Amino acid sequence: MAESAAEARIDQSLVARALLGDDRRAFEQLVRRHQGMVRAQLCRLLHGDEAAADDLAQETFLLAWRKLDQFRSDARFSTWLYRIAYSCFLQMCRTKSWAARNAQDDEMEHLPVPVHAMDLQLDLARAMRHLSVAEQAVLLHCIQLGLSHEEAAYVLAMPLGTVKTHAMRGKAKLKTWLSAWHEAAGEEQTS
Repeated sequence: MAESAAEARIDQSLVARALLGDDRRAFEQLVRRHQGMVRAQLCRLLHGDEAAADDLAQETFLLAWRKLDQFRSDARFSTWLYRIAYSCFLQMCRTKSWAARNAQDDEMEHLPVPVHAMDLQLDLARAMRHLSVAEQAVLLHCIQLGLSHEEAAYVLAMPLGTVKTHAMRGKAKLKTWLSAWHEAAGEEQTS
């Protein structure tokens, strides 16, 4: 989702107010403006684990408050927050607790292939889990969150060329894995 220049100026003004006068209300406005996007990013990264997404979103904003003086306006405030949230996600992945909670997701892989097109989203989520972690992260940020390749490179701390490569490879894999949906849609149209 593209952020307008006016929204970016509002964020910069709120950051300046928060920094200059230790204005917690200005920071609260920043949280209200961006908490939904950050939570959505984390929820997608965590394959729908809303409780973990809420915990990480809270951690993200606590870190943002502590590091607000490090925001340099060379990126949009939302992009800077995405980067902090992604770092929190990576830290959580280094622990065994999240991996253990998501072991049950692997059990879903053995379910029969769904017949109805409304299950495409479920199949897409399953297919995404088979991508490399880097491909998942790039596609999440570029496609689902609408960041440019440059912004995703900043958030993920990856070279731009690497982001583009992961995006291209991930899309190609998904296209192959989900080709049955394309074929089924073609059959439905000819019926």
